[in-house]
Amino acid sequence: MFLNSTRFYLRILMHPWQSYIKGFRSYLQLERSLSLNTLEAYEHDLEKLVQFLDYKKNTVMPEQLKHEVLQEFIVWINELGMTARTQARVLSGVKAFYKYLLMENLIQDDPTELIEGPKIGQKLPDFLTVEEINTLLEAIDLSQPEGQRNKALLETLYSCGLRVSELISLKLSQTYFDAGFVKVTGKGNKERIVPIGNSAMHQIHLYKDSYRCHLDIKPGHEDFIFLNRRGRKLTRVMIFTIIKNLALKSGIRTTISPHTFRHSFATHLIEGGADLRAVQEMLGHSSITTTEIYTHLDKDYLRSAILQFHPRG
Repeated sequence: MFLNSTRFYLRILMHPWQSYIKGFRSYLQLERSLSLNTLEAYEHDLEKLVQFLDYKKNTVMPEQLKHEVLQEFIVWINELGMTARTQARVLSGVKAFYKYLLMENLIQDDPTELIEGPKIGQKLPDFLTVEEINTLLEAIDLSQPEGQRNKALLETLYSCGLRVSELISLKLSQTYFDAGFVKVTGKGNKERIVPIGNSAMHQIHLYKDSYRCHLDIKPGHEDFIFLNRRGRKLTRVMIFTIIKNLALKSGIRTTISPHTFRHSFATHLIEGGADLRAVQEMLGHSSITTTEIYTHLDKDYLRSAILQFHPRG
């Protein structure tokens, strides 16, 4: 990602837009409680606009930016070779910035209001079959010191449909195994209660009794469930690496990530007949329209089932 936040601010510290961007960041962080990764994504989008204005030697201030300049900006990022999806995301960040300026009465008119981004088709998320999930779990070498931990964290990832940030931040104090639930802190620090399956709970108990209890846990990390061999909370990169290595070992050719487990969780629930509202709640989606993408997957599943089993298929 473009930031190690410092690099962006060193570049933009003396830029005329600096105070506006600083205010926007504070708004996103304090009022909308967005994560560091999301803040950096928004700032990356704005950096592209600032780069464009510098390239054009245009010293216009945010409140002076015209619709026509933004149209040129869209052409410019297209010529850079960005995909339609990336262009749409950049434009979304710029639109959010101008909505903030309008809300703060720093501008009178929003130049992004009539700007349309590139048309992008709806991308159905990749997911694994139940058999592929089992193959991945069976590929874990339990004779290795971290094997039981890796099995426990992947069982939890799939059982609860967690984001990778939610998984690495999961705490012992947030588990209620007697009731079969865990408390998850999601986007915007919103908490939700998610059911956890018996298999995941069993693997966590095994991990705690066979591996975690022998670690020299560093101060401040005592409550995190999943730790590295140095007794510290796992990183996002470590989870990606574990999954990538297991996919290679299992012979799974498609590119998968921690989010693939989340998509698989939702897809398998919908295929099994789960209520869409219940899946929305478990995933922590603020809007059910985000969850509805999985109904498209379900329709494909139903059609293939009809073709396979119906006498007139």
